[in-house]
Amino acid sequence: MRGEHAGYACGAALGFLGDLIAADPRRGHPVAAFGRAAAAVERRLWRDHRGYGAAHTMLCAGGAAAGAALLQRAVRGTAPASPSPLRGGARVALTAATVWAVLGGTSLGREARAVGGALTAGDLDVARERLPHLCGRDPQALDGPQMARAVVESVAENTSDAVVGALVWGALGGVPGLVAFRAVNTLDAMVGHKSPRYRRFGWAAARLDDLAGWPGSRLTAALTVLAGPDRRGALRAWRADGGAHPSPNAGPVEASFAGALGVRLGGTLAYGGRVEHRPVLNGAAPPVAADDIERAVRLSRRVSVLALATTVTARLVAGAALRARQPGSRRRRRSR
Repeated sequence: MRGEHAGYACGAALGFLGDLIAADPRRGHPVAAFGRAAAAVERRLWRDHRGYGAAHTMLCAGGAAAGAALLQRAVRGTAPASPSPLRGGARVALTAATVWAVLGGTSLGREARAVGGALTAGDLDVARERLPHLCGRDPQALDGPQMARAVVESVAENTSDAVVGALVWGALGGVPGLVAFRAVNTLDAMVGHKSPRYRRFGWAAARLDDLAGWPGSRLTAALTVLAGPDRRGALRAWRADGGAHPSPNAGPVEASFAGALGVRLGGTLAYGGRVEHRPVLNGAAPPVAADDIERAVRLSRRVSVLALATTVTARLVAGAALRARQPGSRRRRRSR
């Protein structure tokens, strides 16, 4: 058990480093493969009915988690007659590969900076071309400041979804936890919105994503308060405005980012022809400017590093506490 917790810690650190170095490949990414499989299942199962949507969610997310659990079990049983370092190395490698596959922090920063660079250069056409790589808003309906706001909001929300939430569930559930969280989050992005096609079918994916994202979003907001340039502002905006957002998880994260960066987020936005009027977050602050995008990316990176340290430390401490409660550990202490 001790080696398992230490192995997870090493694997998580290596996977995080792998994301920093390699980021997401343009082709052949495991999450993209899962998305294609989920889309194929959707084509067969889709009905304008919550029950069929729940079946789709459980089949796709449950199948991915079960497959990860079987793979983890197979790695644990690899070469039983061989020395334990070989098995430990296989566990570390599996964890590292999974963490690399589910994290998206580096790609998030890359896409945000691409839009920010275009806005700084005054090239709104390029900014509109790149914005869909980052979020689902209609870029043609946005001017420069509105695109900058969309980028900062996406950086905030995806810091939780693409990094912190995954690390939380990895610490709790190992490789299956990592895979299950990414599967649920991907399904929510695919079918969890309120369009006529997915209002009922995507209900289960959206609600499950809300539950899965709750701990990561709160940890993200707390770490934003610690890592942000304006700690008091981040805490104040989180408390005042975090609950006003229609999303129970995006609200605390976006509000804390707004307060930490000293900018105003929220307001009117457009998704695929639909116009939404969202509450303003940190309303007394000035609107987002193009230069704030780089500040948001740097804050996201600091929060991500702190999240890795926090979740790995929590798993190691929990493992040590469990060992201390085992009867055998007490007898070993007495024998010494």
